[in-house]
Amino acid sequence: MPRQTAAVRSMPASRLSAIDWDRALADLDAAGHAVVPGLLDAAKCGAVARLYDQPDAFRSHIVMQRHGFGQGEYRYFAYPLPELVTRLRETAYPPLARLANTWNERLGAAGEYPPTLAAFTAQCHARGQTRPTPLLLKYGSGDYNRLHQDLYGDLYFPVQLVVLLSEPDRDFTGGEFVLTELKPRMQSRVDVVPLRQGDACLFAVNHHPARGTRGYYRAGMRHGVSQVRSGHRMTLGVIFHDAR
Repeated sequence: MPRQTAAVRSMPASRLSAIDWDRALADLDAAGHAVVPGLLDAAKCGAVARLYDQPDAFRSHIVMQRHGFGQGEYRYFAYPLPELVTRLRETAYPPLARLANTWNERLGAAGEYPPTLAAFTAQCHARGQTRPTPLLLKYGSGDYNRLHQDLYGDLYFPVQLVVLLSEPDRDFTGGEFVLTELKPRMQSRVDVVPLRQGDACLFAVNHHPARGTRGYYRAGMRHGVSQVRSGHRMTLGVIFHDAR
C-alpha cells in the first residue's frame, strides 16, 4: 500500500462542515458549476500532489497526447483511495445527490440516486463498473486538456469535483479551467473559472437542467484546461461513479 502522509490521511471535519452547501448548490443549479473556495489548505494540496510520484497508489497512467485528449498526463487512483479523497467523496456525495434527484425530476429522467456513496458505488459495481475514477492530473508548459466529459459507463453521477493543487502565477501561468454550456439552437457559452490553490469547482458532468419557456431542458456541459504557458499545474479530480 502506498505511503500516505498525515496531511493526506487527515481532513478536518471543520473544513468540510464549513462548506456553504446552500450557496454552492444554488450556484451549481443555476449555472451548472460552483466554486468552493479554500477546500484544501496549501499543505494538503502539496501532500496530495506528491502522491503522483508513488506509482503504487494508482491503477493506470494516461499520456493525453497518445489518445488525442490534449497534452499532459494523469493517473487514476487505485482502491483503496487515499483517505482524504475518500472523505471528500463521502462528504460531498449526499448533498449533491439531493440536487441530482431534483435534476432528474425536472428532466423527467427515470431512477433516483441513493442517499450514500456506498449505496451508489454498489449500483456501479452491479453494472460492471468497478474501477475507481478519482485522478491526479499533471500539466507542464505547453500542455492542455481538450473539452470533454467524464462518463466512463452507462451509470454516472451528474456532478464532479476538481481541486486546483498548484498556485496560479507562482507555480504556473495560463492553464485556466474552462467550461462550456451548449443549449439547443444556440452557440456554446464559455466560462473561464478563476481558481486559486485549494479552491474546488463543482460542475455538471454531462448536462444540467436549464429553464426555458416550455419548462426545463438539457444544457450540455463540457470541461477542459487551456494551455499552460509556463510552470507546472497539478489538479485533483474527484469523480463519484466507477468505470468499466
